[in-house]
Amino acid sequence: MNDESLFFKPSRRLTLGVELELQIVNTRDFNLSLDAGELLRGFSPGSLPGDIKPEMTQSMIEVNSSVHADHAAVLAELRSIRDALRERALEMNVAICGGGTHPFQAWNEQKIFPTERFNMLQRKYGYLAKQFTVFGQHVHIGCDSGDDAMILAHCLGRYVPQFIALSAASPWSQGVDTLFDSCRSNVVRAFPLSGTPPLVTTWRAFQGYFERMKGLGIVGSMKDFYWDVRPKPEYGTVEIRVFDTPLTVDKAADLAAYAQALAGYLLTERPAINFEDLYLVYNHNRFEAARHGFAGSFVDPDTRTARLIGDDIRDTIRRIRPHARALDCEQALDRLLLDVSGTGNDAHWSRTARKKLGSLSDLVRVQGERWAGKKPRG
Repeated sequence: MNDESLFFKPSRRLTLGVELELQIVNTRDFNLSLDAGELLRGFSPGSLPGDIKPEMTQSMIEVNSSVHADHAAVLAELRSIRDALRERALEMNVAICGGGTHPFQAWNEQKIFPTERFNMLQRKYGYLAKQFTVFGQHVHIGCDSGDDAMILAHCLGRYVPQFIALSAASPWSQGVDTLFDSCRSNVVRAFPLSGTPPLVTTWRAFQGYFERMKGLGIVGSMKDFYWDVRPKPEYGTVEIRVFDTPLTVDKAADLAAYAQALAGYLLTERPAINFEDLYLVYNHNRFEAARHGFAGSFVDPDTRTARLIGDDIRDTIRRIRPHARALDCEQALDRLLLDVSGTGNDAHWSRTARKKLGSLSDLVRVQGERWAGKKPRG
């Protein structure tokens, strides 16, 4: 193996980056609209902070923040991007929405965005490519070494159920209440290289794993891994990929702050986590979070006892609060704690709003108003 292969580019520890996959909907019946290309043409390179790019199908876009040190900077930039997108959407008579799934779109009506990679993925994965019209938030955490990145990727796996429950915003699929808080996660799990990374804890060992997978013709780059948490060597980060796109950019920034404070705790205090037992209970815990949100059952891999995911979040916030204070993001964690303690996640809000509004079209309309930063009408 070439020691220079898959070089990990160190970055400043605990820096933050956020990616958001967003829905483009028409303003007639609020179904998805195949307007990504037209929307993207409204932005020249460098016209936005961060970046904006196409996603798998033509009803989606992805926005990427710049690299930031703290919650306040991430939030300010996400709001700036949101406002620019809102103005462009108004010009086109479309709307932009958050949420992990569109409530009633039909996957077979979607069209692949015409890039070489997306066309290749459709050839490779068939109908799964169009079913991948789901919308997630990815959070990048900076690491100053590949070894720290591997340890952090595994340690964060213990908290994946919390991330799913906190961000859950996809109770609907194909016009049906799925009874899941996050049905988006089921779509991602259909891909063969999803799930968890291999249980190696050094960058050199990971390089060896990658070279073997590449030599077998299974992968060509890190993009081919759809793991819940994965190292991103070209950025010098660990990327958390299990969040649903929330309904507001403010919630997106709060979730990023939570991940940052948690990473600060894990990298500084190095709590002992039994990785073998973690991955033994991993699928159970992940399912419970997607299905039941805060009320899901979490089996602690260290104590081997079960508790509610909401209770585990409360205890974690108490434990990491000093790190949140040092990173100036305590208020973000307090807002998430309010969700756990009674307000509910975005899936809960969506179901409540659907009952009040009476139709899924009106639900999407109001979700668009929420994402735009407006007070929803009706």
